[in-house]
Amino acid sequence: MTPLPSQSSRSVAVVKSAPPEGFRFFCLVFCLASAVVAGSALPALAAAPPTGENAYCGKGNVARFGARDGVAELPKTCYYTALDGTPSPGKQIRVAAKSDLAAAIDGAKCGDTLLLPAGASFDVKVLPVKKCDDQHYITVRTDTPDAKLPPEGTRISPAWAGVASLPGRPPFAQPSGGPAKLLATLVTRRPEGVSVGDHIRFIGIEWTTPPGADIGRIVTAEHSDHVIFDRNWIHPADGSEVGHGIGILHGSQTIAVINSYINGLNCIARTGKCTDATAVGGGRGDEPMSTFKIYNNFLESAGENILFGGGPSAINPTDIEIRRNHLFRPMLWKEGEPGYTPTASGQPYIVKNNFELKSAIRVLFEANLLENIWGGFSQTGYSILLTAVNQADRCPVCRVNDVTVRFNRIRNVAGVLQIADALSKTGGAAADGGRYSIHDLFADHLHDKDFKGGGTFLILVSNRPPVHDVQIDHVTAFVTGALLSVANYGAKLSGFSVTNSVFSVGDRRPPLASAGRSDSCAARAQALGSEAVLQACFDPYKFDHNLIITGRGSFPKGNITVSSPEAAGIRDLKDTVSKDPRLCHAKGPGCPKVSPGAAAASDGRDLGADIDAVEAAVAGVE
Repeated sequence: MTPLPSQSSRSVAVVKSAPPEGFRFFCLVFCLASAVVAGSALPALAAAPPTGENAYCGKGNVARFGARDGVAELPKTCYYTALDGTPSPGKQIRVAAKSDLAAAIDGAKCGDTLLLPAGASFDVKVLPVKKCDDQHYITVRTDTPDAKLPPEGTRISPAWAGVASLPGRPPFAQPSGGPAKLLATLVTRRPEGVSVGDHIRFIGIEWTTPPGADIGRIVTAEHSDHVIFDRNWIHPADGSEVGHGIGILHGSQTIAVINSYINGLNCIARTGKCTDATAVGGGRGDEPMSTFKIYNNFLESAGENILFGGGPSAINPTDIEIRRNHLFRPMLWKEGEPGYTPTASGQPYIVKNNFELKSAIRVLFEANLLENIWGGFSQTGYSILLTAVNQADRCPVCRVNDVTVRFNRIRNVAGVLQIADALSKTGGAAADGGRYSIHDLFADHLHDKDFKGGGTFLILVSNRPPVHDVQIDHVTAFVTGALLSVANYGAKLSGFSVTNSVFSVGDRRPPLASAGRSDSCAARAQALGSEAVLQACFDPYKFDHNLIITGRGSFPKGNITVSSPEAAGIRDLKDTVSKDPRLCHAKGPGCPKVSPGAAAASDGRDLGADIDAVEAAVAGVE
């Protein structure tokens, strides 16, 4: 075992920002832009993040994210989505079943509420732009009274449309009297999705498609501003191939998807009409796009659950808050799994990842549950991708900068993180990729060959411009493959750090390995050990205060290496699955020894993610 030094010699910085009103103080650790204290380890004031819908946003859209988390700048703008922030003080107008909803909205005044009969259906294409203001939202909602809907801030489910359960999905909440048709239904008749206007809030609405119709997207917020989808169920007709749920595109401003259930979005390999299904995403166009909130939703799609970027664009979407969502796809979509249901053509669904950014600036990704990713198509089963891309050479301005990933839970995937600045097929480069702060992440139940992936914690591929400032701290990940697989063909990458973390890694490859050609930085160095790879690929870098379970390879001084979970003092870990990944502080049930990682972090905490904080953050998300 390689011991840790008694005191950290690296610089530590801490930022303290004003806490959100009504919530307890939440300390963001390791903020490089704040006061730096060298030569000592500072105890962190770690705690679970606040869980409320408007934890980081005050009434009047006053942002309270704080300035930075580590190397990453946090969002500067926000959307206050409580009902008292989107008033509709006008008349209540009952809309007859099967009437023209667009005409009803056109005839309404700003501030009116349109009541749609529960169980009724409305065909829709384009809803009018009203140019209302923040004090006069139009509310479009089911006429089901509030007492029979989930309370404000609570996720809805298909049970409110009379569906008790969906095969292969987790059990969901039910109305007090059991499943009932309490939602009004909007059926999109526009292939590119229903356009939704401005200053409008949808409550208790089911959005769907006609069976057999050629619909590519269900809803689009193109050129829309101040739109809230609150307690909606969005899904294609049974058996329909529809690629996209909600598209945030072409000048969208201040859009929120909250407390909703989106499922069934899919593209079919070889014979299908699309290649990339997303539940929520977009961020493409020629007009500025900013201030998006995705909170407390069940999000299911075959491709990416959430994707920003990936198409022609002259801008980058900015200031994105993604919190407390369940990013899921049913294992019924994976060939060979029990209950696998082939598509009508017999071809499989195209599966890619949970969360991907190809173009985005200032993103907070917090307290989400991500699961069920496998490879076999254009990707190899990584859960989170931070990959700036100049898609088809039509987005040279595209960049991914200032992304904070914290207090998330990942399970049953073929890889955890992929970070890259990918070139287009003709060699076109994106503008930039970097300033990523990743901490308090817990990932287990990793797969490799059976999921057509590598079981790796992080694959990092840098072309041009170089990826920079990747800060990984207080992470716990039990993987079957390499800890880091890296490919870099230019100058050494700057600002890379992996600290205060707990890993188990596989023994079929070196723990730090090459991911590229023979001229990649790690190709020759990997045979010389992990320190040689770090020195060949990064400058400056930090790789210390980590507890690593490995059967092969060596690591730099300042890390602890052990050969088994028992030696690591982890309460419960078997075959990359952990019911309790906490470190042992004393001998007792489940703890044959004290963990060498207990209180051994440079900030005085245990090594690894703050599991109590992660569990509190994602409580109730599933």
